[in-house]
Amino acid sequence: MRVLLVDDDQVSRVVVKRLLQNSDCEVTECSNAAAALAKLVDADYPMVLSDINMPGMSGIELAQAIKQLPDSWRTDIVLFTGYADIKSAVAALRAGVYDYLQKPVDAQELALTIDRVAEHQALLRENKKLTDRFQDEVCAATEATRRELSTVKKVLAESIIGQVGVFGDSTRQLLEQAQQFHTDRSIPVLIQGETGVGKEVIAKAIHYGVKIDELTNRPFVAINCSALTPSLFESEMFGYEAGAFTGSAAQGAKGKFDMAQNGTLFLDEIGEIPLNLQAKLLRVLQEKEFYRVGGLKKIKIDIRIICATNSLLENQVKNGAFRQDLYYRLKVGYVKVPPLRERKDEIVPLANAFLLDAARQKKKRFHHIAPAAARRLTEYPWPGNIRELKNVIEYVAFAYDAEELQVNHLSHLLGEESRNQAFSQVLGTDAAKQQLVLPFPSGGYSLKSFCDDIVDEVIAACDGNHAAAAKYLGISLRALFYRLEKKRIKQEISRI
Repeated sequence: MRVLLVDDDQVSRVVVKRLLQNSDCEVTECSNAAAALAKLVDADYPMVLSDINMPGMSGIELAQAIKQLPDSWRTDIVLFTGYADIKSAVAALRAGVYDYLQKPVDAQELALTIDRVAEHQALLRENKKLTDRFQDEVCAATEATRRELSTVKKVLAESIIGQVGVFGDSTRQLLEQAQQFHTDRSIPVLIQGETGVGKEVIAKAIHYGVKIDELTNRPFVAINCSALTPSLFESEMFGYEAGAFTGSAAQGAKGKFDMAQNGTLFLDEIGEIPLNLQAKLLRVLQEKEFYRVGGLKKIKIDIRIICATNSLLENQVKNGAFRQDLYYRLKVGYVKVPPLRERKDEIVPLANAFLLDAARQKKKRFHHIAPAAARRLTEYPWPGNIRELKNVIEYVAFAYDAEELQVNHLSHLLGEESRNQAFSQVLGTDAAKQQLVLPFPSGGYSLKSFCDDIVDEVIAACDGNHAAAAKYLGISLRALFYRLEKKRIKQEISRI
């Protein structure tokens, strides 16, 4: 171990140096404190052994100066003196010295001190090495987390934009409006629309933004207000302190407002909050602070509020079921999401996106939708909106495996099973012919397309039974398969 020996008495210095060398120490001598301080700046000495009483800077002043150095932890200071008293010992300890010896220095005592210093320095340096390594590992893990977060952001953006925004002008306008609200967190936003139209997706677009490079990493906390009972409302929303009520967690719990701090709290089905609880919510929104249940400390919040409802809050306000002041507090920003039946141009692209995703997950062959099936999807009113459409497509991918989604894949899912059964039962009769009704597009309808659609409708009505369909159409089974194969080849060529 390297030792810096500081003593103005040369005789004493020689004696102590010999004792240090006997303990396998590499010794550097200095006759005064100033010279020792200069050497410490340029080299690493785990131990400084210094006399206290020296001309100029004393040993205690040297210890104080060493403690001011950036890497002072790398040096343990041991002082020795021939004039030991309580006052100097206390001063030495206050200066942060490691040990205190008396002259003449005892060889055995010095050896023990050297061992303790060596062990102490070894522990300090190993701890520093482990700490630095830990910091490096934390930085590496943090960087990996940042990359993962960036990937998640991109997936989120692609989910928001790819499955909603690129399929029609109405939802593209919705996303533009969401991005505008995203730029100002101080504005509460009320989203209104039927069940299943994608209100939460719009809420996330407002929170995260729709531009991949500008996505926020602030928390987004969602809560369904219709699932909150009056007895749980305060503890769920505001949290509670330890022992606030019987059955509460011993350490207390954070509420949704705590979790959403510096982010967004999404209140779904806001119209379902009981009238007596709306006043408590209004007060928090106005004051921007709250108390936990059983708490005495007022908690400040910095939260954006986004609400969603599938009912007309204006009517609830008129009927006295919703507070007018809360309504106007929430409806600073307003987004109306139209139902899927008013966005017919998006139905087939959305269905195709859902189909490709479900086919990939379930390892099925589906990759496009037949024209007749596309027309059936477009004609259906979709009371459950996008959620219902996604559920229908997911079931098709679960129950069937084909390259093309056909009309017969949709019959029982769209509530037409009874019609098809009745149609199948009366095949070959006039009643059957009367049930076969095809839409006539305004932009023209070629005879070839008309014939193909008739074939598709009949096959669907026969629940996929090609023999029954051929019999009804008055052609051979071979002729039916030839027509279907010819149609399939034409579709593949058109996609190239």
